[in-house]
Amino acid sequence: MCPKAIIVGGGIGGLSAAICLRLIGWQVRVLEQAPKISEVGAGVQISPNGVKVLEEMDVMPLLESSLFEPDAIEILMGVSGRKLLHLPMKDAAVHRWGARYIQIHRADLIAGLTARLAKLAPDTVQVGTQAASYTHHTHGVRVVLKDGTIEDADLAIGADGIHSTIRNQMLGPDAPHFTGNIAWRALVPAERLGKLAPPATGCIWVGCGKHAVTTRVRAGELVNFIGVVERSDWKKESWQTEGSKQDALTDFVGWDQRLLSVIQHAKTLHKWALFDRPPLPYWHEKHVVLLGDAAHPMLPSMAQGAVQSIEDAYMLAQCLKEAKDDGIPRAIANYFDERIKRVTKVQRVSAQNLRLFHKPSLPAQILSYAPVWLAGKLAPGLVQKQNDWLYGKVFEPLTTPKLNL
Repeated sequence: MCPKAIIVGGGIGGLSAAICLRLIGWQVRVLEQAPKISEVGAGVQISPNGVKVLEEMDVMPLLESSLFEPDAIEILMGVSGRKLLHLPMKDAAVHRWGARYIQIHRADLIAGLTARLAKLAPDTVQVGTQAASYTHHTHGVRVVLKDGTIEDADLAIGADGIHSTIRNQMLGPDAPHFTGNIAWRALVPAERLGKLAPPATGCIWVGCGKHAVTTRVRAGELVNFIGVVERSDWKKESWQTEGSKQDALTDFVGWDQRLLSVIQHAKTLHKWALFDRPPLPYWHEKHVVLLGDAAHPMLPSMAQGAVQSIEDAYMLAQCLKEAKDDGIPRAIANYFDERIKRVTKVQRVSAQNLRLFHKPSLPAQILSYAPVWLAGKLAPGLVQKQNDWLYGKVFEPLTTPKLNL
């Protein structure tokens, strides 16, 4: 009989885990507390390491019509708009790291993952269903739902995000550290911006105590804006809270008009506080395991949150591929050992990038950004090399030969 996994959370990590486990022959069931899988969030960037996994999962064909592939990654000064770095990406990514670098709306990525899972295992996702707790039994785990229903499985996966119920039971409620930063996000049709549209690249705008990122989604038709500002007067950690347009304009007053135009034309702006969390000592307990933001939430300054969730799902399936019923605890321990150093480094570099993008004075900016500008002009390959450890990761196939499912 095929082993069964209950996956708590129907986001990017949970759906990816369901697909990967189905590819190795597991039964899967995804429990999502939202009443429907809807258009939540904004744009995400998927670097070559994530694209390679999506290709192995056979999800990429389902994303082609909605993704955007930028020609370059750029760093611009927020006030003047002066270009500090132009790093070729479109062809260079495939040549150097073996896959493309793409930008996509989170909802389109979710739709692609959902469609792929539906082909592999129809009616797997159950919405409006919230897990309350879990208990262990001799050969597996019992998940208790809010309505009192009990679900038995060989493995429970906590992919339920930054406020994870599964993690809180496993390790106790966490005490996140407020970084002193809040984030804004918005989506605006590019045609509405006209000549004031930001560059169609992955564009990082840097400045004193703040930075912003602009990308393209929906095949380039929408401009995605994320702005991170050092402020201590807002500490709500929720993607659903709307903010004032005037507050956002005040936060970026005096910046390049192309960036301000995005804020001015946004119908809705959301804001949330950014919290940092130290690496967890473990992500697993008997037949229960964590992945994605439930295991290692990270700041958005490397654009790796979604990608590392996808990597988690794939590596978890790799570790479980050869496991028998009594080998599941050892397999998920191996998964933790395989992943912890890598995601901890991503967390650390993300925090470092946040500080780099927010240099507090002109002398500090000159000291930090002049070498970046010079390297980009004289030796762009050396700049790209700094990401080899991340983007260049090679993933072993889950199935040999690849299943046509």
